[in-house]
Formats: sequence, structure tokens, C-alpha cells
Amino acid sequence: MLARMSEPLDPEDRKLITLARSARARNGVPEGAAVRDETGRTYVAGSVALPSLELSALRTAVAMAVASGAKSLEAAAVVTEAQAASPEDRAAVRDLGGASAPVILAGPDGTVRSTVTAG
Repeated sequence: MLARMSEPLDPEDRKLITLARSARARNGVPEGAAVRDETGRTYVAGSVALPSLELSALRTAVAMAVASGAKSLEAAAVVTEAQAASPEDRAAVRDLGGASAPVILAGPDGTVRSTVTAG
């Protein structure tokens, strides 16, 4: 896990944060997430909290990518009040062949708090 807060944010990664913020606001959920696959397609999700199913926003976005045929991930972003991406969220990104993919954590206002690799 490698922090990379000092590097400037790539415009495509900034787009992931914007999409994640939109999902969070639109759905009124605690977390929003977006991932980008190896072809540049993006998948956006909010956290899921049902009596029989609970998923973080990032794990939901990864599941959507897998269900759509993605082979690997280039980057992921989570917008949340939390101070760190969970190990389970990073593992989901890593499992889809994204061990070197950055996982960007941003606050609800879009301010980047940290960037770590999934691996």
C-alpha cells in the first residue's frame, strides 16, 4: 500500500471522483464509488444496505465491472466520510487484476484524502 498524495491527479481519475460524488448524492447513500477498466469504461455505484445484502460502494462498482466483462481495473475512487479505504475494498480491486491500480479516497466535497495501490 503506497500513499501518493503529492502527485497531481490525472484528469481521468478526477472524473472518477466526480462520478462517485454523483452516485453518493443521487442515491443518498454514505459512499459513492467509480472504477475504470482496461478499456476505459467506467462503472459507478453507491453503497448497498439491504436486510439481506450489504456492500460498500467500491465492491458494488467492482461487481458491476465484473458482470460487464471487465478483465482488469486501471483505477478506482471512493467518496466517503471514512478516513481510509477498507482492506476488503482494496482486495476487490486487486482481485480484478488491479494490484497496481490506484484507489483514491476523497471526502464528500471531492477533496482527495489519500491514494493507495490496491496491492
